[in-house]
Amino acid sequence: MMGDHEKVLAVSFKPYNRHGDILNTDVRFNTETKAKNPVLIFCHGLKGFKDWGCFPYILESIAEEDIFTVSFNFSYNGTGLTGGDEQEFTRLDLFAKNTLSRELDDLEDIIHFLIENANVFNYDLNRIYLMGHSRGGGIAIIKTSQNPKIKKLITLASVAIFDRYTDRLKKEWKEKGYIETLNTRTNQMMRFNYSYLQDLEKNSEKLDVLKAISKVQVPTLLVHGENDLSVDCTEAQTLYDFSNKKNTRLEIYKNTNHTFGAEHPFKGTSTILENVLKSIIDFLKS
Repeated sequence: MMGDHEKVLAVSFKPYNRHGDILNTDVRFNTETKAKNPVLIFCHGLKGFKDWGCFPYILESIAEEDIFTVSFNFSYNGTGLTGGDEQEFTRLDLFAKNTLSRELDDLEDIIHFLIENANVFNYDLNRIYLMGHSRGGGIAIIKTSQNPKIKKLITLASVAIFDRYTDRLKKEWKEKGYIETLNTRTNQMMRFNYSYLQDLEKNSEKLDVLKAISKVQVPTLLVHGENDLSVDCTEAQTLYDFSNKKNTRLEIYKNTNHTFGAEHPFKGTSTILENVLKSIIDFLKS
């Protein structure tokens, strides 16, 4: 098991993105560290948020190992902006208007925020790493292919493709102006406006995850659960197949799912989660 994280301090910020929207952001760092830390930025996935389940525990564990961690909510992820609703989908109106291009902008704006505040904390801007879960993994892959400041990449249960929709569904989407999906955890119907699909189709080259990973030259770790029912583990294999294999490691964990056994609210760690954590930390420190 990892430590009790007593040395880790978490600080929250609310920087603005280029569109004038707030990005709820947490940074975590080891208060006893003297040297400059590398920086790991974490991207949550669809129907996710920075405080979901095991994410804070993972980031605290990594921070304890002298790596400055940053987690944030994408501006239109659907959660609120105040202390009482940051973990609730109270802004489904914003969720409906979200796009992948907006998420890439949000991530770039977080990087700019770190650059602008480099004198506030003890971190090394020459060692910026990205980690993303599920759809956030795809976002992290694309950003790594675009931004030379990113020096390492980790994906957890990442998608290999964003365009996951049948022609029939796309036709319905266009006719209605939206589609809806049920969040089985909260029992909320969550709407995607047609603008999401328009962005995906208009920017199909920029949003091609497989094309992006084929351009990534930095060390990359791909982690996936064999029993993932949300994103099949074959997508991890596909990402690996398109990657620069010389710099890429693929790890498939047996007997675990899309979140490596974790739930929300977090009910504690497990052997599999600890094994995933150890692999992540070893990779980051190598």
